[in-house]
Amino acid sequence: MESVGFFSSFSEAFSHGGIWMWAILCVQIMATAIIIERVVYLYGVKKVGQKRLAHAFEADIKNGRLDAVQSRAHSIGQSNPISQIALAGSQAAKDLGGKEEIQVRIDEVLLDEKVALEKRTGFLAMLGNVGTLLGLLGTIVGLIQAFGSVAGLDPIEKAAALTSGISMAMYTTAYGLIMAIPTLFMYSVLQNRTNTLLEDLGQGALRLYNWLSFRYDNVVPMSKKKA
Repeated sequence: MESVGFFSSFSEAFSHGGIWMWAILCVQIMATAIIIERVVYLYGVKKVGQKRLAHAFEADIKNGRLDAVQSRAHSIGQSNPISQIALAGSQAAKDLGGKEEIQVRIDEVLLDEKVALEKRTGFLAMLGNVGTLLGLLGTIVGLIQAFGSVAGLDPIEKAAALTSGISMAMYTTAYGLIMAIPTLFMYSVLQNRTNTLLEDLGQGALRLYNWLSFRYDNVVPMSKKKA
C-alpha cells in the first residue's frame, strides 16, 4: 500500500508540475547515465597504484635494459597507463631523443590519460545547475499562472487557481533540488577520484622520467651517442 501511495504521489507531482517536471526528469536521466558510466570507469576500470607499479621498471631502466623494460610493459598490459608511459619513455631513449624527447613522449601519454579520466564528469556540474534552474523556472511560471489567473474569479475559483499554480511552483522547486543535490555531490566525488588517479599516475610517470633522464648515460651507450 505504501508503494502504491508513493507512485500515486509521484504521478500527482508530475501532473501538477507540468512540463518542467518532465524537463527535470530528462536532465536527471542524463546525469544518472553519466554517473553510472563514470563510477564504473573510475572505480572499476582504473585503479590507484601506478606509482607503486612504476618500481617494476626501476632495475631494468637503471641498468640500461630498455628491451626488458618494453617486454615488462607488454606483460603488464598496454591498457595500463604506466605501461604506456614506460613504453613511450624507453622508446624515446632508444631513439636517442634525449631528455626533452623522453619528457614529450611521457607528456603525450599523460595528456591522453587526463582526457580519458576527466571525460564527461564536468557535465555533471552543468546538469545539476540546469536542474536547479529548471525548478526555479517552474516555480516562477507557476506563481505567474497562480496570480495571473485569479482576476475576475469568485473566491472559490480563486482558491482553486492559486492552489494549482502554487502546486506547480512547489513541486518543480522540490524536484529540481532532489535532482541537483545528488548530482553535484557525485560530481565532487568523481572529481576527487579523478584527481587521486591523476596524482598517482603523475608521481609514477615522474619516477620513470627521472630514472630515464638522470640515468641517460647508462641507458644509451656512449658509442651510440657519438654516432
